[in-house]
Amino acid sequence: MKSLIKLAALALVGTATLAAPAFAALKEGTQAPDFSAPAFLAGKAFTFKLADALKEGPVVVYFFPAAHTSGCNVEAHLFSQAIDQFKAMHTTVIGVTAGNTSELADFSKETEHCSGKFPVAADEGAKIAKEYDSTLQMKPGWSDRTSYVIDQSGKITHVYSNLSPTKHVQETLDAVKAIEKK
Repeated sequence: MKSLIKLAALALVGTATLAAPAFAALKEGTQAPDFSAPAFLAGKAFTFKLADALKEGPVVVYFFPAAHTSGCNVEAHLFSQAIDQFKAMHTTVIGVTAGNTSELADFSKETEHCSGKFPVAADEGAKIAKEYDSTLQMKPGWSDRTSYVIDQSGKITHVYSNLSPTKHVQETLDAVKAIEKK
Protein backbone atom coordinates (compact mmCIF):
# COMPACT_ATOMS: atom_id res chain seq x y z
CA MET A 1 0.00 0.00 0.00
CA LYS A 2 2.83 2.42 0.85
CA SER A 3 4.48 1.85 -2.53
CA LEU A 4 1.15 2.56 -4.27
CA ILE A 5 0.82 5.84 -2.34
CA LYS A 6 4.43 6.77 -3.20
CA LEU A 7 3.78 5.98 -6.87
CA ALA A 8 0.62 8.09 -6.87
CA ALA A 9 2.48 10.97 -5.20
CA LEU A 10 5.30 10.78 -7.75
CA ALA A 11 2.79 10.74 -10.59
CA LEU A 12 1.04 13.79 -9.15
CA VAL A 13 4.32 15.71 -8.79
CA GLY A 14 5.36 14.74 -12.33
CA THR A 15 2.02 15.83 -13.77
CA ALA A 16 2.13 19.13 -11.89
CA THR A 17 5.65 19.77 -13.15
CA LEU A 18 4.66 19.20 -16.77
CA ALA A 19 1.48 21.23 -16.44
CA ALA A 20 3.11 24.17 -14.67
CA PRO A 21 4.06 27.16 -16.75
CA ALA A 22 7.68 27.62 -17.68
CA PHE A 23 9.39 30.79 -16.49
CA ALA A 24 11.73 32.66 -18.79
CA ALA A 25 14.82 34.12 -17.19
CA LEU A 26 14.91 37.24 -19.35
CA LYS A 27 12.96 39.87 -17.49
CA GLU A 28 11.07 42.95 -18.54
CA GLY A 29 13.48 45.85 -19.04
CA THR A 30 16.26 43.56 -20.27
CA GLN A 31 17.84 44.33 -23.64
CA ALA A 32 16.64 41.65 -26.09
CA PRO A 33 19.47 39.65 -27.65
CA ASP A 34 19.78 40.57 -31.32
CA PHE A 35 19.55 37.70 -33.80
CA SER A 36 19.12 36.80 -37.42
CA ALA A 37 17.82 33.46 -38.59
CA PRO A 38 16.64 31.62 -41.69
CA ALA A 39 12.89 32.13 -41.91
CA PHE A 40 9.86 31.44 -44.08
CA LEU A 41 6.85 33.56 -44.96
CA ALA A 42 4.16 31.88 -47.06
CA GLY A 43 6.72 29.20 -47.96
CA LYS A 44 9.33 31.67 -49.23
CA ALA A 45 12.76 31.66 -47.59
CA PHE A 46 14.46 34.82 -46.32
CA THR A 47 16.67 35.89 -43.43
CA PHE A 48 14.84 37.47 -40.50
CA LYS A 49 16.83 40.15 -38.67
CA LEU A 50 15.49 41.42 -35.38
CA ALA A 51 17.35 44.75 -35.73
CA ASP A 52 15.64 45.42 -39.07
CA ALA A 53 12.20 44.50 -37.73
CA LEU A 54 12.63 46.85 -34.74
CA LYS A 55 13.12 49.77 -37.14
CA GLU A 56 9.47 49.30 -38.15
CA GLY A 57 8.00 49.06 -34.63
CA PRO A 58 7.65 46.63 -31.73
CA VAL A 59 8.34 42.94 -32.29
CA VAL A 60 6.64 39.89 -30.79
CA VAL A 61 9.11 36.99 -30.71
CA TYR A 62 7.26 33.87 -29.76
CA PHE A 63 9.14 30.63 -29.23
CA PHE A 64 7.30 27.38 -29.86
CA PRO A 65 8.47 23.77 -29.46
CA ALA A 66 8.00 22.38 -32.99
CA ALA A 67 6.14 22.84 -36.25
CA HIS A 68 3.26 20.46 -36.90
CA THR A 69 2.61 19.60 -33.27
CA SER A 70 -0.82 20.07 -31.73
CA GLY A 71 -0.16 23.01 -29.38
CA CYS A 72 2.07 24.78 -31.89
CA ASN A 73 -0.56 24.40 -34.61
CA VAL A 74 -3.13 26.05 -32.31
CA GLU A 75 -0.78 28.88 -31.35
CA ALA A 76 0.22 29.64 -34.95
CA HIS A 77 -3.42 29.65 -35.99
CA LEU A 78 -4.32 32.07 -33.17
CA PHE A 79 -1.49 34.43 -34.15
CA SER A 80 -2.63 34.17 -37.77
CA GLN A 81 -6.16 35.19 -36.80
CA ALA A 82 -4.86 38.21 -34.85
CA ILE A 83 -2.13 39.34 -37.24
CA ASP A 84 -4.13 42.29 -38.61
CA GLN A 85 -4.43 43.69 -35.07
CA PHE A 86 -0.66 43.48 -34.65
CA LYS A 87 -0.05 45.07 -38.05
CA ALA A 88 -2.40 47.94 -37.19
CA MET A 89 -0.01 48.71 -34.31
CA HIS A 90 3.05 48.42 -36.64
CA THR A 91 4.14 45.28 -34.81
CA THR A 92 6.05 42.40 -36.37
CA VAL A 93 5.28 38.87 -35.19
CA ILE A 94 7.91 36.15 -35.63
CA GLY A 95 7.60 32.55 -34.47
CA VAL A 96 10.91 30.87 -33.63
CA THR A 97 11.47 27.15 -33.16
CA ALA A 98 14.26 24.64 -32.83
CA GLY A 99 11.93 21.67 -33.48
CA ASN A 100 10.99 20.22 -36.88
CA THR A 101 12.78 23.06 -38.66
CA SER A 102 12.76 21.18 -41.96
CA GLU A 103 8.96 21.56 -41.98
CA LEU A 104 8.84 25.35 -41.53
CA ALA A 105 8.36 26.25 -45.20
CA ASP A 106 5.13 24.24 -45.33
CA PHE A 107 4.11 25.28 -41.82
CA SER A 108 4.41 28.96 -42.80
CA LYS A 109 1.94 28.70 -45.64
CA GLU A 110 -0.64 26.16 -44.47
CA THR A 111 -4.04 27.69 -43.81
CA GLU A 112 -4.57 25.77 -40.56
CA HIS A 113 -1.33 27.25 -39.19
CA CYS A 114 0.35 30.54 -40.18
CA SER A 115 -1.68 31.04 -43.37
CA GLY A 116 1.25 32.89 -44.90
CA LYS A 117 0.47 35.88 -42.68
CA PHE A 118 3.62 36.00 -40.50
CA PRO A 119 7.08 34.43 -40.65
CA VAL A 120 8.53 31.56 -38.70
CA ALA A 121 12.27 31.16 -38.14
CA ALA A 122 14.48 28.12 -37.76
CA ASP A 123 16.62 28.02 -34.64
CA GLU A 124 19.00 25.15 -35.36
CA GLY A 125 20.51 23.86 -32.14
CA ALA A 126 18.22 26.16 -30.10
CA LYS A 127 20.94 28.85 -30.07
CA ILE A 128 18.47 31.74 -30.10
CA ALA A 129 16.23 30.02 -27.56
CA LYS A 130 19.23 29.65 -25.24
CA GLU A 131 20.00 33.38 -25.51
CA TYR A 132 16.39 34.09 -24.56
CA ASP A 133 16.40 31.35 -21.91
CA SER A 134 13.54 29.66 -23.72
CA THR A 135 14.58 26.04 -24.07
CA LEU A 136 12.25 23.20 -23.25
CA GLN A 137 13.62 21.44 -20.18
CA MET A 138 11.80 18.18 -20.84
CA LYS A 139 13.09 18.03 -24.43
CA PRO A 140 16.56 19.60 -24.67
CA GLY A 141 17.31 21.11 -28.05
CA TRP A 142 13.72 22.31 -28.54
CA SER A 143 12.25 25.74 -27.81
CA ASP A 144 9.92 26.34 -24.90
CA ARG A 145 6.61 28.17 -25.41
CA THR A 146 7.57 31.70 -24.38
CA SER A 147 6.47 35.00 -25.92
CA TYR A 148 8.42 38.24 -25.69
CA VAL A 149 7.28 41.72 -26.62
CA ILE A 150 10.20 43.96 -27.56
CA ASP A 151 9.82 47.72 -27.97
CA GLN A 152 11.63 49.73 -30.66
CA SER A 153 14.54 50.47 -28.32
CA GLY A 154 15.18 46.73 -28.09
CA LYS A 155 13.97 46.39 -24.50
CA ILE A 156 11.78 43.50 -23.45
CA THR A 157 8.50 44.98 -22.21
CA HIS A 158 6.55 41.78 -21.61
CA VAL A 159 7.29 38.08 -21.09
CA TYR A 160 4.71 35.31 -21.06
CA SER A 161 5.77 31.69 -20.63
CA ASN A 162 3.24 28.87 -20.55
CA LEU A 163 3.10 25.54 -22.38
CA SER A 164 -0.58 26.11 -23.06
CA PRO A 165 -0.83 27.98 -26.38
CA THR A 166 -4.18 29.65 -25.75
CA LYS A 167 -3.22 32.92 -24.01
CA HIS A 168 -0.02 33.95 -25.82
CA VAL A 169 -1.83 36.05 -28.43
CA GLN A 170 -3.95 37.99 -25.95
CA GLU A 171 -0.99 38.49 -23.62
CA THR A 172 1.17 39.93 -26.40
CA LEU A 173 -1.64 42.01 -27.93
CA ASP A 174 -2.31 43.62 -24.55
CA ALA A 175 1.41 44.29 -24.06
CA VAL A 176 1.73 45.95 -27.47
CA LYS A 177 -1.33 48.09 -26.70
CA ALA A 178 0.39 49.17 -23.48
CA ILE A 179 3.44 50.29 -25.48
CA GLU A 180 1.18 52.38 -27.72
CA LYS A 181 -0.34 54.14 -24.70
CA LYS A 182 3.05 55.33 -23.42
